[in-house]
Amino acid sequence: MDIKQSKAIISGGASGLGFATAENIINKGGKVALLDINKDGEKSAKSLGNSATYIQVDISAEDEVKAAIKEANNFLDGINLAVNCAGVIGAARALGRDGTMDANFFERTIKINLIGSFILAKESANIMQNNNPNNDGERGVIVNTASVAAYEGQIGQAAYSSSKAGIVGMTLPLAREFARIGIRVNTIAPGIFKTPMVSGMTETLQESLGKQVPFPPRLGKPDEFADLVESIFRNAMINGETIRLDGAIRMQPK
Repeated sequence: MDIKQSKAIISGGASGLGFATAENIINKGGKVALLDINKDGEKSAKSLGNSATYIQVDISAEDEVKAAIKEANNFLDGINLAVNCAGVIGAARALGRDGTMDANFFERTIKINLIGSFILAKESANIMQNNNPNNDGERGVIVNTASVAAYEGQIGQAAYSSSKAGIVGMTLPLAREFARIGIRVNTIAPGIFKTPMVSGMTETLQESLGKQVPFPPRLGKPDEFADLVESIFRNAMINGETIRLDGAIRMQPK
């Protein structure tokens, strides 16, 4: 599918990987709806011009997501790309200094990262199935965001790793289910990227994190994530895959 013809909804689109993806789509001639709980999303959408809009939504609230997708569909005049970038880190030890992890903490991480991604995927597919197919029979593409923590979770990442592993786990079943309606489902598992959270760290710490990457020995750039989203959108044979985007890093226990 041609990125110039993309009509994309992007959760977590106000900043970081989501915003970089939106920016790339806009620059190539597409349209985007930024779904984010962050009120700064309005400013982000304005910076992208008239082909972008912002819709405030809690990605883990099903009714809110349904309403947001309906609004986005009206603005975009159809949806053929959905990108899940919304999420929380959720770092805490199961056995902490002050006692065991509160199960509500674990549940919240799963609800936002995993269940939120599932809600957006299924509701997007529900809209996409009404699109006219292209020559390959394609009607839309869904791209989820996992993490290398899905494979090499560090100490303190039990909740986060579980949520991201769940995203990896649901990718193939959804791709198989949606195949009959011409919708592809893929996941990107980024390594250490220069997101707003990482940018808030000291330069020394950022440099230290970057040196852990075998090659290139630096932090990932958000536009490199955006490039992979575009590649997945364009290439009809990429389906049911989780692609690591990590410079060959394999995370250590801590």
